Formats: sequence, C-alpha cells, structure tokens
Amino acid sequence: MSKLSNPRIFLHVIGLLTSLLAPPVLASDEVNIYSARKEDLIKPLLDDFSQQTGIKVNLVTGKEEALLQRLQSEGINTPADVLLTSDAGRLAAAQKVGILQAVKSAALDENIPATYRDPDGYWYGLSMRARPIIYAKARVKPEQLATYEALADPQWQGKLCLRSSDSVYNQSLVAGMIAHHGEAKTEAWAKGLVANLARPPKGGDRDQIKAVAAGECEVTLANTYYLGGMVNSSDATDKQAAAQVAVFWPDAKTTGVHVNVSGAG
Repeated sequence: MSKLSNPRIFLHVIGLLTSLLAPPVLASDEVNIYSARKEDLIKPLLDDFSQQTGIKVNLVTGKEEALLQRLQSEGINTPADVLLTSDAGRLAAAQKVGILQAVKSAALDENIPATYRDPDGYWYGLSMRARPIIYAKARVKPEQLATYEALADPQWQGKLCLRSSDSVYNQSLVAGMIAHHGEAKTEAWAKGLVANLARPPKGGDRDQIKAVAAGECEVTLANTYYLGGMVNSSDATDKQAAAQVAVFWPDAKTTGVHVNVSGAG
C-alpha cells in the first residue's frame, strides 16, 4: 500500500497539521476543518482521530469554490485551521490567493513523498486516485489503446466521451500533460480530443462510464473509484453498466497513469 493511501498516515498528517497551524485551538482541544470531501467519506477518519487524540473536530463541508470564497471573506479572522480539498489544483488555487500558510515539518516530509506535496510546505497530499482510460469491453480491444495522447488520433473520432473542461480532474490532467509535453503539444492534443468527441461534454465520471456502456461512445476518462462504486452499488443499473466496461492503464511504459491528489493545507 502506498504511504499516501494509508488511513493511518491520513490521521497522522491531520494531527501534525493541526498541531503546527493552530496551537491556540488545540489548547482547548478543538480543531476546525473546512472540507470539500464528502462528509460520509471523511467523518469516520476524523472520528478515529478524535478517539486517538481526544481532540474534537468541528467539520464544515461544502463545495471547493464556496469554501475558498468563505476563507477569503473571513480573512485572518477565519476559525478554520485546516482546508481539505479533493484535488491539488484547489489547494494550489488556495495558495495563490493567500489563504494558506506554509508548514515546515520533518515528520510531514517523512510521511508524505515529495511528489505529493508542495515544495514550500503550503499543502500536503493525503490520498490519490488514478484517472485511467475506461473502455467498452465488447467493442474495444485493449491492444487498441496505449496512451492519453493516442485518444486524439483519428481512429477515435466520434468515439470519445469526456467531462467538461470545467472539471478540476480534467484540468489537473491537462496540467500534467503540459508538464510532460509542453504547452504546444498539449494544446494540439486537447484539440484532437475535442474533434473526437461523440457528444458535447456533460455529466460527471459516472455519466461517462454509463455513456460508454450504453454505446454512446467507446472510451472515456474516469477516476477509478467511481467505477468501483458502481461495481459495488446496490443499484442494478449501475452494476450492469460497470460490468460492460474495463480499465486500461495508459502510458505504462513512459510517464504512467495520471493521478489526482487530494490533500490538506
């Protein structure tokens, strides 16, 4: 198991961040967390943290944009000690507008690999999720797939479904492509993807998977946990759709699959 995916590491990091960022709050045995993660996913871990430390967690949940606006509005008077987001792009945005403070900690650096944290200590990754290619098992052979770049090839014209470019998951993927291939090649790749779309971008990751299963397109990009949720869903329609698709891990011989990092600052 990757260090970044270990719940024990998550609890350890939360404890370190709160102790470093908010001594006055910890003196009263409370910590305030603004979280864009779904409460039913994060609450059990925070409850475990409280049991282990005796520190009460006051949790405020909401959309990333709303939480960022709230933090900017509250300014230095904010009660928040830690911001949790679903993507490093949101943490970078929070850093850019000046609502995060840097943390220097040997313990954090030891537990969080350098690849998954801000070099200046403004945020630290807590978990990661892969964004591979999802394809229709009945209509696409794995050997037809290779890389993210190849999805822009003419053979996929009219066969690709994607979320909107407003999706932070897609924005992070594009940022990764720019880092690996430069702006010019990434722009050309993005235009190729648009040319290959089977329909205008709409919906979330589950909607893309369902569209592939329904035959609206042949391939898409989605975070793996959405597919996992459908596989284990109590909804028969979700399970049926999930059974008709498979995961392909692109760029295995080069940069590897793209991962989104959720984290805290």
